[in-house]
Amino acid sequence: MGVEESWPSRVAAVLGWPPPNVIATTSWTCRELLKGIESAGPKGPCDAVTVQVGVNDQYRGHPLGEFAGDYAAVLAEAVRLAGSPGRVTAISIPDWSVTPHAADRDREAVAADIDRFNEASRRAAVHLGAAWVDVTASSRLAAGDPSLLAADGLHPSGAMYRVWAGLLAPAIRQAAG
Repeated sequence: MGVEESWPSRVAAVLGWPPPNVIATTSWTCRELLKGIESAGPKGPCDAVTVQVGVNDQYRGHPLGEFAGDYAAVLAEAVRLAGSPGRVTAISIPDWSVTPHAADRDREAVAADIDRFNEASRRAAVHLGAAWVDVTASSRLAAGDPSLLAADGLHPSGAMYRVWAGLLAPAIRQAAG
């Protein structure tokens, strides 16, 4: 899947914006994202900043309390880059329990853990005054529709990202003012 099919690119296209500056890489945890931001050295203020991180913290078994602290640090960095918490849109993490990669796992336990991580993220975002958008429910549709998964059977497909772009664009437009 090309970068033009990613949700950030799709949202930018929906909003009529130029391609976004994406710092994160698939598979990063919160701490890896913080290092990536430091390495990239972006300057603010940005019109809008989006944050979607945490699924790899959950997948790797990081304790919820550790994740919550790391996620708060990511949000603080997002607010710094945006210049205001109102310009930050935090996005829930998808539920990989519905993918073939979870076939040998307790799917209900994975989904419940993802819900806990998302609730911690949501609370932190709302507490700061950032927008919160839930894409988890739509990620769970992949249980009955494999076209919503990429060829690797784990990551979202371009079709899923189209769904997410529809959910995200209004919130990001509002955050950008």
